[in-house]
Amino acid sequence: MNAALALTEIHDRIARACKIARREPAEVSLIAISKTHGPEAIAPLLDAGHRVFGENRVQEAAAKWPDLRERYEGVELHLVGQLQSNKAEDAARLFDCIHSLDRPSLVTALAKAFDKIGRQIPCFVQVDVGEEPQKGGCPVADLPALLAQARDASIPLIGLMCVPPADLEPAPFFAFLDKLARDNGLGSLSMGMSSDFETAIMLGATHVRVGSALFGERAAPPR
Repeated sequence: MNAALALTEIHDRIARACKIARREPAEVSLIAISKTHGPEAIAPLLDAGHRVFGENRVQEAAAKWPDLRERYEGVELHLVGQLQSNKAEDAARLFDCIHSLDRPSLVTALAKAFDKIGRQIPCFVQVDVGEEPQKGGCPVADLPALLAQARDASIPLIGLMCVPPADLEPAPFFAFLDKLARDNGLGSLSMGMSSDFETAIMLGATHVRVGSALFGERAAPPR
């Protein structure tokens, strides 16, 4: 897959979806999900000018991104996978945004980590819109309390994130997340992946997480 051509195609699809939704393409941040892909696969996208990437695992990101960041300026790295509380400090040092804040213990761990390193990382709260606990995410009923705790701990909250059930139409879940964000005074929505990001954009997504449409089929996870 030609990285530059794939990137241009995704930007064109974002622009078309924004036109239909009467939005500006600049309102949507494309996060290239580079999990399981090595530097040799990531570099062509960097060479093509893309700078916003997402990873699922702290350990994997730590193994490949420091060297890439030395070679390419302006990289913005997002953690989109579940975060263990004992990895909070490592994540705070490595990432520029966290999409998976989902429970009180992680609020506590991140607040401690931010204070320790003197760096505040913008966070999305992941919401379990499909009632699938195995995916992570705060239960909808617990969202107001978690947001209040995070705000009390001075966590910089910027929006909500979701991963809809894979076997259901995603639009109702995206619309629900948009309503939850508006009801709670949050302006950003991390939703939409390779198969459904255009739908997400039409329903308010500000950050779309695109992997296979940019990199091709995912490589086998590292052991």
